[in-house]
Amino acid sequence: MTRDRDPAGRSEDSGEESLAEAFSAVARQLRHTSQEVLAPWDITPSHVRALRVVGHGPQRMSELSDHLRIAARSVTEVVDALESRDLVRRRPDPGDRRATLVELTEHGVSVLEAVRAARGMEAERTFDRLTDTERDQLARILRKLRD
Repeated sequence: MTRDRDPAGRSEDSGEESLAEAFSAVARQLRHTSQEVLAPWDITPSHVRALRVVGHGPQRMSELSDHLRIAARSVTEVVDALESRDLVRRRPDPGDRRATLVELTEHGVSVLEAVRAARGMEAERTFDRLTDTERDQLARILRKLRD
């Protein structure tokens, strides 16, 4: 028997939580645990995003701004915060003297690796309730929604 659902994803014949509400609750839970995981490094999720982008190789400030989808002045604040923690450094772009490159320091590489490992362990704790098949299904569904 199929149940009709309202636009929010709730079954019309029950008071069950809507799909959107359940999704939001899981997202909130992941954000909360992510903040707890990052606490030992005194780093924010947005800083980790920037480290991940720079971890792919030196980035011009403008490229970093585009990747993070933030304004140029905001990327300057992010880089300043990371640089003050010795996680990144700025250097002139040899291909364009007007541009500045941002790259990870050795300390930045080690912190990024540690954060990835800690987040991976936390994600494993979150998703260990799912079977391998359920994980595969969830990953497929989330990619479909994202794309």
